[in-house]
Amino acid sequence: MDIMEKAILRSGRDRLRYTVIFELLLMAMLIPAGAVFFDKPMMDIGVLGAMLSVKAMLLNLVYNWAFDQLDARAGRVSSARSHWGRILHALGFEVSLTITSLPIYVLWLQVSVVDALMADIVITSFVVGYTYVFTLIYDKAFPLVGPRAIRT
Repeated sequence: MDIMEKAILRSGRDRLRYTVIFELLLMAMLIPAGAVFFDKPMMDIGVLGAMLSVKAMLLNLVYNWAFDQLDARAGRVSSARSHWGRILHALGFEVSLTITSLPIYVLWLQVSVVDALMADIVITSFVVGYTYVFTLIYDKAFPLVGPRAIRT
């Protein structure tokens, strides 16, 4: 039997739930902080946050699907990822977000690429930790179970 047939993967509905909860909690923390940091109205930062959130949600769906496929091919269940697997997952996602977010920061906030990158490094540093903790809690709250679940 193929490893892909043995492993349980998250459903599209489960991925959507993860993504929406993740983004809503993150925006609730980052929008007020961004308004203060950039000295911009909350509405401006909120619109920027909404744009970045939609982009991040779409990227999140694709990224997590691809990462889960890699786990499944290696015979692992995504909700049972190791400590290092979770770190690799979070860092890889944040690198992909940075690459796709910089042009938006530069255009929306009218800042230099260097300023946008510095702001993104601060935000990303926070989000990497948040991603690790959120995903760990999510996996505990919504574990993958069943006869095909492979724990490593």
